[in-house]
Amino acid sequence: MSDRKNDIRRREDTLTEERIKAKKPRMYKVILHNDDFTTMEFVIDILMNLFRKSHTEATKLMFDVHYKGACVAGVYTREIAETKADQVIQYARKQEHPFMATVEPA
Repeated sequence: MSDRKNDIRRREDTLTEERIKAKKPRMYKVILHNDDFTTMEFVIDILMNLFRKSHTEATKLMFDVHYKGACVAGVYTREIAETKADQVIQYARKQEHPFMATVEPA
């Protein structure tokens, strides 16, 4: 009888194991910064092509960059945010613009 009780307890232990919940990854903002040389059209181009914004949304964000000094282009996981910021900088340098993008925790 005692062996049967042990078997039942083992089965119960297996059934009642706690599940480990995965944490949501921390999110990061990609911030575009104003400068005195990059054109408004170029900023719109970056927002539409690299961040998939509509023309209307890209224009609004471009004005935030122009008048407020910066805008949040998107919020992503760390790896994606860093990749997006690098893409902005590389694209800007190829077009001979000093435009900058940085990443910070959301």
